[in-house]
Amino acid sequence: MVSEATRKSLLKVKIMDFITSTAILPLLFGCVGVFGLFKLLQRVRMKAYLRNAVVVITGATSGLGRECARVFYAAGAKLVLCGRNQEALEELTKELTASLATKVQTHKPYTVTFDLTDPGAIVAATAEILQCFGHVDVLINNAGISYRGTIVDTTTDVDKKVMETNYFGPVALTKALLPSMIKRRQGHVVAISSIQGKISIPFRSAYAASKHATQAFFDCLRAEMEQYEIEVTVISPGYIHTNLSLNAVTADGSTYGVMDKSTAQGRSPAEVARDVLAAVGKKKKDVILGDLLPSLAIYLRTLAPGLFFSLMASRARKERKSKTS
Repeated sequence: MVSEATRKSLLKVKIMDFITSTAILPLLFGCVGVFGLFKLLQRVRMKAYLRNAVVVITGATSGLGRECARVFYAAGAKLVLCGRNQEALEELTKELTASLATKVQTHKPYTVTFDLTDPGAIVAATAEILQCFGHVDVLINNAGISYRGTIVDTTTDVDKKVMETNYFGPVALTKALLPSMIKRRQGHVVAISSIQGKISIPFRSAYAASKHATQAFFDCLRAEMEQYEIEVTVISPGYIHTNLSLNAVTADGSTYGVMDKSTAQGRSPAEVARDVLAAVGKKKKDVILGDLLPSLAIYLRTLAPGLFFSLMASRARKERKSKTS
């Protein structure tokens, strides 16, 4: 009489024989091979897409913009670096051209100095940008300003300042460069938004409003540009360890001058810049670069808004109490 242990052993042998003698195992290895080939082709296409592409980066002198300049330069892109500080732009250009870390052919970056909040300057800057290489393949709208304050204490001038920098400036530059992209039926517009472009948190009203407007505008742009084969990518990072909070404006328009704990604990701008490079290379449409909690909060806002509102009200009470204690 066959024991229970022997029967189990025979069953295991039969199962293994079935797996190895049929197409299951070859099929499994085949799927792994196809996936690996797909990822390889994706990397090759990404590198080809970015190499020699004319990439315009606003806010290139510091933080995420500076790191984006580094990674796109290393990828072989032809850069047009934009910002308000000509000296800082020239310093960045020298740093890039002195780097020998890249294995691909590089091109000396151009620089264009202008203020995004000045409509007249944007018109002149657009002409200068187009003169650099004759066209633009990728526009990265990165320049921005943050804000800290209570709504009741914030002047309308501060609201306007944040909107001019984070929304109207990028929109104006995008509109100015779009005709040349449409004419070529080729181009890629990138908006660096924020998690706060999808959810709002207390004491960030002007900033969150500007990023919500950014998300909406570029979502519309994506739909309208599809007929011209122009790509539109919105990237929404969480906290990044930059000077954004230090340079933030407050309710009365003064500089905040404080490195928030959440900002200090944020991701490195170099890491985020690599994610931006990958998102652009893969032509992704909407990308969230956040930790688990912010990402969950976005879904919570949609699926359980009442709970989300309660959590934000609780957060507001805690922040207000910490500032008064």
